[in-house]
Amino acid sequence: MDAEPYILWLDDCDRTSVPLVGGKCASLGDMIKANINVPPGFAVTTAAYRDFLAEAGIGQEIQKILAEVRPDDVEAAEKASLTIRQLMGSAPIPAKIEDSIYRAYKELCGECGVADLPVAVRSSATAEDLPNASFAGQQDTTLWVRTAGSVLIRTAICWSSLFTPRAISYRLAMGFPHDKVLISVGVQKMANARVAGVMFTLNPSNGDRSTIAIDASWGLGESVVSGMVTPDNFLVNRITKDVIKRVASPKLIEYIPDPEGQKAVVMDVPPERQNALCMTDEEVQAVAILGECLDVYYRNPQDIEWALDRDLPFPRNIVALQCRPETVWSRKPRESIAKQKSGPLDFVVANLLAGVRTGLNHSRED
Repeated sequence: MDAEPYILWLDDCDRTSVPLVGGKCASLGDMIKANINVPPGFAVTTAAYRDFLAEAGIGQEIQKILAEVRPDDVEAAEKASLTIRQLMGSAPIPAKIEDSIYRAYKELCGECGVADLPVAVRSSATAEDLPNASFAGQQDTTLWVRTAGSVLIRTAICWSSLFTPRAISYRLAMGFPHDKVLISVGVQKMANARVAGVMFTLNPSNGDRSTIAIDASWGLGESVVSGMVTPDNFLVNRITKDVIKRVASPKLIEYIPDPEGQKAVVMDVPPERQNALCMTDEEVQAVAILGECLDVYYRNPQDIEWALDRDLPFPRNIVALQCRPETVWSRKPRESIAKQKSGPLDFVVANLLAGVRTGLNHSRED
C-alpha cells in the first residue's frame, strides 16, 4: 500500500478528500472542479500532521492531557491548550515533511510567476464545515505569508491551533473525540483584495431563500469575518438579480498588505471612502451570481467568503475563498415568509371549506 502524500494540490481535491485535506481544502478543490474562480494552492495533508505527531512521540501525551478536561471547565481547557501548544511548538518537523512543503511552495511560486509569492496559510480540519456543526474560526489562519521558511513555521502553528481552548471545548460539547479530528493546512495564493466579504445564499435575518445577502468592506475580508468593521450590506433578488437593498456603513479600517513588513496590517480608511458604498450594483450582482452557482452546485444554502482581486479585470476578479454549508436556517423546516392576512373574503372561504370538510367527514362516516 502506497504511503499517503504530504502534499495534495487543490485542483486534485474534492469532497472525497476530506480525510486527507480537511473540509476547507476539499471544498476549495470542489469549487475548482465546478469552474469557480479560486486562487491556486496546495494542502499539507493530515498524513503530514499525523507523522509529525508520531515521529515526535507526543500523540499519546496530548490525548492524556485532553482526557483531564471536562466540557464546561474553561480554565482546564485553557491550561491544556497552553501545555499542548508548547509541546508541539518544541517538537522538530521531520525533514521529509519540511522538504515536501518547501518544494510545493517553490512550485506554486513558479506557477504564479512571483518569487516569494504571498500566500494565506489556512487551517482545514477534518471535522470542519459540516452541515450539523460549525468549527469556523476555531483554528488559525495567517495572511500574506512569504518565503518557504515562513510557510513552514505558520504550518506548524496552524497544526497546534487544533488545540485552542475554544476548539477543545467545542469538540467536547459536540461529542467529537479529539483523536478522531485531524488537521490539514491550506497554502493558497493571496487574493489582493480591493473589496472582500461574506455572502449567505439566503437572508440570515429571516431565512428567506428568495434573497442573497452580501456583507462587504474595503481590503482583505478579515475585517468583515472578525467583526472589526460594520460592513456595507446588500440584498439581491435571487431570481431577477436586482439589488433590492443597499446599506452603506462607516468603514473605518481595512486590512491591506504591507510589502515591507511582509504581512497584512490594519490601516485607517481615507475619509472619502469611509461612508461610500464599496461595490457597484454590477459587482454586487456578479457576486450574487457566484453565490447562486454555489448554492445550486451544493444543493443547499451556503456561507461564502469572496473577494474582488484588484490585480484582475472584472468579472474575473471575483474569487471564492471559502464555501461551507449555512448551519442555522438550513436545519429548520422551510416556511412561507409572507404572513397570511385575514379579511372578510378569508372568513367566507374558511366557512365554505368548513362546510366541505364537514361533508367529507359525513361521507366517511356514512
